[in-house]
Amino acid sequence: MKLGLLTVPFAGASLMEVATWAASAGFEALEIACWPSAGGETRRYAGTSHVAVETMTAMRADEIMGGLSAKGIAVSGLGFYPNPLHADAAHRDTVLGHLTKVITAAALMKVKVVNTFLGGDRSLTVDQNWARALQIFPAIVAHARDHGVTLAFENCPMIFSQDEWPGGNNIAYAPKIWRRIFETWDGVGMNYDPSHLVWQMIDQTRFIGEFGGKMVHVHAKDLMIDRDGLYENGILSLGMGWQVPRMPGLGEVDWAQTFAALYRAGYDGPVIIEHEDRNFEGTEDKIKRGFLLARDVLRPFVK
Repeated sequence: MKLGLLTVPFAGASLMEVATWAASAGFEALEIACWPSAGGETRRYAGTSHVAVETMTAMRADEIMGGLSAKGIAVSGLGFYPNPLHADAAHRDTVLGHLTKVITAAALMKVKVVNTFLGGDRSLTVDQNWARALQIFPAIVAHARDHGVTLAFENCPMIFSQDEWPGGNNIAYAPKIWRRIFETWDGVGMNYDPSHLVWQMIDQTRFIGEFGGKMVHVHAKDLMIDRDGLYENGILSLGMGWQVPRMPGLGEVDWAQTFAALYRAGYDGPVIIEHEDRNFEGTEDKIKRGFLLARDVLRPFVK
């Protein structure tokens, strides 16, 4: 395993500046944020572009990977987390077009994994969204497979705010849907984040036992349940008002149990810290402190 971080919070720094600090702090890998370089994404913890995939060439890819390698940094994957099943067809076309460019850039960089969302239209049922996914994704899955890249979906329901109510913006969150994904498409994988199982009350040991062989990337993020928020809003609010993302070690994920299950499943890929903790944001120094805290919590498990 390699311990690393997702570069999203460092929007004001270049990729090589992030890599220099990460290496000095004992990290071994980066998941590189690859939103469109022209911007456009407005939600929190998104929109950062550390690689301009739109203009990627073989020469530029070699320069980037050579520079990271010289610092002792590997690339766990390229990350772009939009909503490919958005209700608006023009929006879907835009994000799928960019996702295609991310996959092409990954192949040029010789990066084997592109992380993304399956997506979802919050106004549709899971089955209705799945029917749309069956129309949209075969071409993008084939593009990834043809380029030697594994398309990895994250297991996040994406329901944190009123504009994601009531169905959320990603249907790939529960075992029932994951079985459909793996039964339908060859060459795709899971980007696993244990924090999303906590508030769904899904047994993570059982989940890893069933799907561990399909996990090609792991996000390390914790989650705290705000009991007062849960009391006020109730469980039918689907986490809004009571699920609080935290750095690893500050929430309710049992990391010893998680890693025990991952090792039993044979997982030996990257473990990438995903920063969504409001207590460690606002300045670059606070962001770094959050990553260092997470590093110290996870390091004993990542060998």
